[in-house]
Amino acid sequence: MTAPFQHVALIGLGLIAGSIALAQRRADPSVRVTGFARSAQTRATAREIGLCEVFETPADAVAGADLVILCVPIGAMAEVMDQIAPHLKDGALVSDVGSVKRAVLEAVVPRLPTGVAFVGAHPMAGTEHSGPHAGFATLFENRWTLIVPVDGKRSARSDQIAAFWQGLGANTEVMDADHHDLVCAVVSHAPHLIAYTMVGVADDLRRVTDTEVVKFSAAGFRDFTRIAASDPTMWRDVFLTNKDATLEILGRFTEELFALQRAIRTGDGEHLYDYFTRTRAIRRGIIDAGQDTDAPDFGRAGAKGEDT
Repeated sequence: MTAPFQHVALIGLGLIAGSIALAQRRADPSVRVTGFARSAQTRATAREIGLCEVFETPADAVAGADLVILCVPIGAMAEVMDQIAPHLKDGALVSDVGSVKRAVLEAVVPRLPTGVAFVGAHPMAGTEHSGPHAGFATLFENRWTLIVPVDGKRSARSDQIAAFWQGLGANTEVMDADHHDLVCAVVSHAPHLIAYTMVGVADDLRRVTDTEVVKFSAAGFRDFTRIAASDPTMWRDVFLTNKDATLEILGRFTEELFALQRAIRTGDGEHLYDYFTRTRAIRRGIIDAGQDTDAPDFGRAGAKGEDT
């Protein structure tokens, strides 16, 4: 299949951008990939490992590109668009990889020059690692990338970006921005916040020494700490820009938690058993859908993708 784009520019060169560059090289090395990162050290690292053509300015990186992907924290989207907008070629498509979409649309769309379109995208894949060294070519394989057009409707442009992600191994689905933000609050944002909280609680419990927390970490707490190691800038921006959906899901979580507290306090074993049986079935559904593995190490011994 012919690649939908012949020149892809990546603004930001972290885990996702690095994985895009490597996956694109594997899928079709004839496609030109250029990039820019704000940090001189990141640019130097990307050059050293041969990630893509790295430029010293975002303007140079996007010059002539038919697809520009914003791989920066959500809070930086507006500033980046101000920098690159005058340098985007007519007919170019701008996209992103942010895990919040309403805020991205509000930051990007008003800054688009005439003749340039925007279609949001969110690859539901990642790890707790960051930086250009963290990328790997198989990150998106059999993972979902959510395609979010400005009006929420499928179009020729959304089909283009969907074809791009499919070429990197991803499954794609189109949805509108508000629905996207609610779905991600359930499957990603609230779980990350809960993980950060649980690790924080353990840190506050001085009755358990730091050594014991590390030494006796079982699978549950170990996985909490993996999630809580994620990039703090990215997750700060996620919660500040997806405030309403996250608070709604946290409210429902609190109600469920209170119900479980009541069951434990009153010795209602039947309620606990029924609840855990239902949630276990959900976990089985995730495995059956090919989105995780039931291997003892959960498939995480090597470089495996995790939802973001």
